Amino acid sequence: MRLLVLVVLSVALMVVDARFTLLKPVRSQMSLVLMQSYWITDLPQRLWQGVASQFGSRTELVAENEKLKTENLLLQGRMQKLAALTEQNVRLRELLNSSALVNEKVEVAELIGMDPNPFTHRIIINKGERDGVVLGQPVLDARGLMGQVVELMPYTSRVLLLTDTTHSIPVQVNRNGLRAIASGTGNPERLELRHVADTADIKEGDLLVSSGLGQRFPAGYPVATVKEVIHDSGQPFAIVRAVPTAALNRSRYLLLVFSDTRTPEERANDAAQAQESLDAQGGGPVIPATVPKPALVPSAVAAPATPAAATPAAPATTPPAATPVKPTATHPAAPKPPATAPAAAKPPAAQPAVVKPAAKPPVSAPATPGGRE
Repeated sequence: MRLLVLVVLSVALMVVDARFTLLKPVRSQMSLVLMQSYWITDLPQRLWQGVASQFGSRTELVAENEKLKTENLLLQGRMQKLAALTEQNVRLRELLNSSALVNEKVEVAELIGMDPNPFTHRIIINKGERDGVVLGQPVLDARGLMGQVVELMPYTSRVLLLTDTTHSIPVQVNRNGLRAIASGTGNPERLELRHVADTADIKEGDLLVSSGLGQRFPAGYPVATVKEVIHDSGQPFAIVRAVPTAALNRSRYLLLVFSDTRTPEERANDAAQAQESLDAQGGGPVIPATVPKPALVPSAVAAPATPAAATPAAPATTPPAATPVKPTATHPAAPKPPATAPAAAKPPAAQPAVVKPAAKPPVSAPATPGGRE
């Protein structure tokens, strides 16, 4: 019976709560009481989750810290590689700039090895006989000459540097053209000039360039800069030390210079043939066109000059005109007066028209002095 009463009461409360708003304040108050009970019953679970999260977050932080350290190390390694690539890019740009300044054909090569002998200064590059490299071919970097090829292999070559004790190169002072021989000293940072007179005009800071003598190195490439000049009164020659302009122990990318191997006679013949072909194609019509022009120009200039300057031309023409008039005036003296008489009568009638345009009145005027003669 009680159960049935409770069931009926519950159904009635639900119907009233669903249909009407009479029980809304009661439901809100009961929710406050129930909320406290829910918080108390859920407290143990929340405490356990809090403790677990504290230990778990520390572990996650430690793992994340290790992960960040690893990523930082990887990024530092990549930055080092990026710095190397940046420097490589700069060197390649320098090589491109320097290759644009030379007239000879050039090819970029890379240093792949060095001679282990400490008493020789030689390097190995990745270009060989299959790439067209020849013995004695000059090698330079972005700053100046480095040496020459002394040994050929199919795919590699051995280059003798300027600072080797067995190497010498003819140079000249860029400031005044003084010639000398620069020899290696075994020190990658020093060259010496041999047999320079004590009174020679050379001083610290002078740029030494290749002179082209010996037909091995092309002329005009920078070789070294004079660092020290020592004058000894007891010696006939001065001691001149120079520093190579090329980075002999730092450059990785080099330039192989393919010089023009033709003789001066062959170059002259080729130049003459090129000029002849140029004249045959376009130079022929140009020459006759220019020849008559000088003849036409003076005539064209003289024609407009006479009308433009009529007043100065008149006195110039009067003397020759006066000379032929004299004999004509002497022989027919009688007919002339009647011819001049009507001419003198005409000017009063048309004097304003005759005075302005005609130059004949000035011509007849000098004729009267001829009559006086």
